[in-house]
Parts: sequence; structure tokens; C-alpha cells
Amino acid sequence: MHPSALLGLLSFAAAALAVPTAQTPHSTRSISNLKSHIKNVVILVMENRSFDNILGGQTTPGLENPLQTGPFCNPFNLTDPSEGEACTAPKSFDSVINDPDHAIYGNNIQFYGEFVPSNEDIARGSLKATNKGFAHEQMRLYEDEANKTDLVTQVMHYYTEDQVPVLTSLVKNYLTFNHWHSDIPGNTNPNRAALVAGTSHGHGLNDNGFNNHELPNLSIFQQLTQTNHTWLNYVDPAGGTGPDAGFYNWTYASNNDDKIVPLAQFYTDAAAGNLAELTYINPSCCGVGTTSMHPSGLISDGESFIKSVYDALRGSPQWDDTLFILTFDESGGFHDHVPAPLAPRPDNLTFTLETPNGQDYTFPFDRLGGRIPTLLISPWVGKGVVEQKGVNAGGETVSYSATSILRTLGYLWDFEPFTPRVEWAASFEHLIRGVKREDTIEVLPEAEAFKSVRV
Repeated sequence: MHPSALLGLLSFAAAALAVPTAQTPHSTRSISNLKSHIKNVVILVMENRSFDNILGGQTTPGLENPLQTGPFCNPFNLTDPSEGEACTAPKSFDSVINDPDHAIYGNNIQFYGEFVPSNEDIARGSLKATNKGFAHEQMRLYEDEANKTDLVTQVMHYYTEDQVPVLTSLVKNYLTFNHWHSDIPGNTNPNRAALVAGTSHGHGLNDNGFNNHELPNLSIFQQLTQTNHTWLNYVDPAGGTGPDAGFYNWTYASNNDDKIVPLAQFYTDAAAGNLAELTYINPSCCGVGTTSMHPSGLISDGESFIKSVYDALRGSPQWDDTLFILTFDESGGFHDHVPAPLAPRPDNLTFTLETPNGQDYTFPFDRLGGRIPTLLISPWVGKGVVEQKGVNAGGETVSYSATSILRTLGYLWDFEPFTPRVEWAASFEHLIRGVKREDTIEVLPEAEAFKSVRV
């Protein structure tokens, strides 16, 4: 054989290895490839930020954001167009003092323009989200407390690549989902519950049921324990989020609350190569000095925390076997221009709350929440990759969501979907490559606090 022909065959073989499977979601080959390379999964769930808000200034091709496909505008007043409009623009504040509305009714008016939209019309497709109510709702809540310029900057503007250097580096070096939504158009704890259990079990607010460990349904934590897999839930002692394993009655009734441990132990375990199969991290919340990127905290402090977790994992003996999933719980009332799609109900439960106009609204948990930033970080994912929509087990092209994590982990650790929502969700095991990268960034850039400059 001619040397050039042999070289060509070798190059073809190397390329084939780099694309390990047929890249078909839910296939035996993709699942086998996932299991062969990923032994440890680390999940960090940040707080209350939309895709357009956090990643709106990213330049990586394929990201559908205000910089690349905008600008996008909202009227100041949904019922009076003469008041003008606010549009997406670069540079937002390091800390957002006026926390945007992110209750279920807040999402309703931000997406559909009314507090009590018709669930039937939404389900049949005759009422579609326009995502035009973000500026209106921020003005309604806070126009007596802050000036109009600051209020629309808070909800409509986005962070530039320079403002979020840690996230910018991760986007450029790993895989970012362009269409990933929270599972519920509402508050933090219901969304965190959906992520770890596939349902909030009918909860629509951050009620005491979470603090009192009242949720009776199956979670990832119970599933792993009962199938002899290991997990730890690391919690910042400053509190404010979770511990998400603590939502469930099983955790305490079965004496598994000893797996909820202080955050400092994460860094020790990572350095020693002692991370469990599932590492679940709860950042602190919610004011200045906390780490979750909750609006009232500093974006730069959240960036510093993400860097500390990444740097610990990158320096760990377990790095070569690790998949780090960085996501957010919900969109937090910040503008995003992509409508939330419909999705199957996880169970037969509903949630009713009173809206600001005095009417009751009952949510049937039949659609997703806002679009949120989510990244896969591992030596087994491509560099600077942007993933668009996924494919579920039924062959439908759908947006990814929080329950995509449970769908994929079910393939990794051999468990069935907990709920119809999880069964419907797109998985992402096919995004794991067959050849480990040797060019993953060792240390992320330093985060920097920035002035809250009015744009």
C-alpha cells in the first residue's frame, strides 16, 4: 500500500474514533459509550437567570441570543403602546436590587401578557407566548422604587463576554445548550425538585414542604442508594438553596441525611479523588456575598464560585471520568425571547395561587419554564460546541429541559424514568465523544467585580 494511502486510512480511523457512536440519542451504542467514559457526574445548580440575560453577549456561533439574533424589545406597558419600549442591550448590573417577578403568574404575564391565560388555549396552540411582558412586569412591581432606566436594564440587558469571563471561557471550551428550559415556569424549589425527581409533586412556590422534608416521591438520591450507587449533596453553610436531597421524606426516614455535607468537603474530596458517583452542589443564596448568581447577589461572586468548582474538578484525579453539568434552576423573571414549549404533565397534580389581579390561577404543569443557561463540561465533550434541540425516545425533536438530566442519568445508572415528563425528555448521552480531549483548560480566568454602570 502506498504510504499516502496508509496515512489516509489512519487519519480516517482516528476521525472515526473521535465520533464514537452513530451519535444517535437513546441508542445502545451511545449509552455504552457514556457508561465507558463517565463514572462521576457533578451537578451545580445556580439561581434565577435566563439564557438571554447571562449568555446574551456570547459570540460563539450557533447561540440564539440578543447579540447575534436580536435586539428584542418589550413595551413598557402592555396596554398602552404609546409609552414606548425597552430593548435588549449590552451590560447589566453586577447585582440586581429589584428581584424580577418569577412566580407562576409572573411568568404568565411575561410570556403571555396576562396573569390568568387560558390553559386550554395554550394547550391547543391558539394562545402562543410572545415573551413581551418582562419590562411591563418589572415596571408594575418597582416603578415607585427605582427609575425606568435602571428597571429595564435589570430585566432586558445582557452580560458581555468581558463581564462574565468564567462563563465565557466555559462556553468557548465546552458544550452549551441553545434550547434548554427549566421544567416549571415558576420558583426555585419546585424547579430543583423537578430536576432531581421529575416533578415538584404539586408544589408551585417555595413553601415549607421543602424545608420540612415533606415530599414523598422518588428522587435521584433514593434511586441511587437503593441500587448501590453513591452520592453526596454538598451544601454551602451560608444556606439559601436546598439542600435538594433534604426535600424528601425518604432522606431522613432512611437515615441518609448523613450524605448532606458541608461544601468545604467537596474540595477535599475532589483533591483526594474521593468524589461519589453523583456530586450535587447547592450554592449559597441570596444577597451580596452569596454565590448562586441570584439577582440580589453579585454575578462576579457566582463566577468566582463556578471557577472554584471547575478548578477543583480539573485538578482532581477523577477529572478524566467526570461529567460536570452546570445549570440554573429557573429563568428568574429575566427576559428571554424564546417561548417555553408544551410538555407532558409529570403527574395528575395541579397548583393554584392568587394572582395580583385577585383571580385564582391553576397551573397543570403542562409546559416548560423559561430558557436557562446549561453547559456540559468534561474532557469527553467537544470544544466550543453549541447543541440545538434534542430528540426524545419517541423520536420527537424537543427542547432540552431539567428532566433531560434524569433521562440521561437513567441510561448511565440503569433506572427507568420516574415520571411521564422524564420519559418524554430529550437525553444527551450521544454528546459524549469517544476520544478524550487533551486540551481542556486547566484553570479558568479570574472573575472580576464590575461597576453597575447605567448604560
